[in-house]
Amino acid sequence: MHFSIRTAKKQFCLILAVILFASVPAAHVSAAAKTPLRKNGRLQVKGARLVNNKGKSVVLKGVSTHGINWFPEYVNPAAFQTLRDSWGVNCIRLAMYTAEYNGYCSGGNKKELRALIDKGVRYATDLGMYVIIDWHTLSDCNPNQYKKEAKSFFKYMAKKYKKHKNVIYEICNEPNGGTQWKDIKSYAKSIIRTIRTYDKKNIILTGTPTWSQDVDLAAESPVKGYSNLMYTFHFYAATHGEAYRAKVENAVKKGLPVFVSEFGISESSGNGRIDKAEANRWIKFLNKNKISRVCWNLSNKDESCALLKSSCRKNGKFKSKDLSPAGKWYKKNR
Repeated sequence: MHFSIRTAKKQFCLILAVILFASVPAAHVSAAAKTPLRKNGRLQVKGARLVNNKGKSVVLKGVSTHGINWFPEYVNPAAFQTLRDSWGVNCIRLAMYTAEYNGYCSGGNKKELRALIDKGVRYATDLGMYVIIDWHTLSDCNPNQYKKEAKSFFKYMAKKYKKHKNVIYEICNEPNGGTQWKDIKSYAKSIIRTIRTYDKKNIILTGTPTWSQDVDLAAESPVKGYSNLMYTFHFYAATHGEAYRAKVENAVKKGLPVFVSEFGISESSGNGRIDKAEANRWIKFLNKNKISRVCWNLSNKDESCALLKSSCRKNGKFKSKDLSPAGKWYKKNR
């Protein structure tokens, strides 16, 4: 049979391509093809549910850093990839305190903190994971205290990440100290307006009163006029039980999109005893209602809610021996 030179070249290239593809480890090919972002695309809110770009319900199962002001070393590709590949985590929350621990609004280096968030977003994006940029209010109690700084911060983030399909904005972590929903709602409207000026689509999470527990109050008077908004609920299993699940259930029944952007299996202080039985009840409840959740926290801080042992000095590639009891529970039950 006669072959032209052109035909021979085509066959050679085809054979070479097959050889090169076969030489790539199957795990790498699979990982590239099945990242959470590749599978689900840009997320959106439909009714009370978080859905993917095809309208199918999605549940994010994430891990939060501790304050990046305090533990910046865990914002790295090896840590994130370990969580994705070994733990089944599809979302990273970058928690940036606003008031505590050299916070963004209390003496911290704003430029360095923004740069660290930018690195975290890049690492998560490279791994095809979703990433939450968390304005971590706590001792500042009322998010309106630093509203001016928050508007500037989220203007920067929204302009930079408006084309990213994996970025989620959390605009106030845990309003507390008696802060009323009407005050949080006023703040939320202002920050949401700022974000939506530049980023029309990505999910925005807003906190709720009493350390983000009163989602039932938000359900009575949600923010109107914007799409892709969700409301955060936080729980710690050794403190918060059935009565708090009832609050979430009531909010969801009223159509409120709830996102558990922080939880732990310790007491609400982050320390003390852990309650695996109650934590398992929470996970069952969240699964039933298809509610996303993010576990606090990736650090070796000497407290019950930390996912790593205090003796662990590794910043990534964590093994079972490196995990705290909370870490071992979460890896198994997330």
